[in-house]
Amino acid sequence: MKISLTVIGKSAFPFVREGMEMYEKRIVRYLPYERVEIPDIKNAGSLSPAQVKSREGELILKKLKPDDHLVLLDERGARFSSLKWASHLESLINAGTKSLVFVIGGAYGFSEDVYQRADEKLSLSDMTLSHQLVRLFFAEQLYRAMTIIKGEPYHNE
Repeated sequence: MKISLTVIGKSAFPFVREGMEMYEKRIVRYLPYERVEIPDIKNAGSLSPAQVKSREGELILKKLKPDDHLVLLDERGARFSSLKWASHLESLINAGTKSLVFVIGGAYGFSEDVYQRADEKLSLSDMTLSHQLVRLFFAEQLYRAMTIIKGEPYHNE
């Protein structure tokens, strides 16, 4: 299985970029992984939130293949403990999922077209998180899940 993380724009925070690079180097020890950055919408300040979501949605959908299993990182998504998240991820791996695509939307979230294409939604917290910081939190949780699946000492329970 290949996992990719699609994000809107580059991170504005050096500590997020550094953290992402650290966890991504660890993740690729377990399975193929890539981060896909969709450029920020030009002149987004002159557009309504709905227009921004629509344009970002078009770009997200263009990146997908028909057989990609799409998971949106969304505040209304399923919530898991780290152990249950690892178990869910392992079940997707064992089910023969070839390509698992996680997407972090922009500041306004996702368009309705993206929601309709999604196979599932995942929430990392009941709290609202910056779409910039979610990148780092997700990368760490993906790495944590892989260590749990492999029985390696990282997660303490």
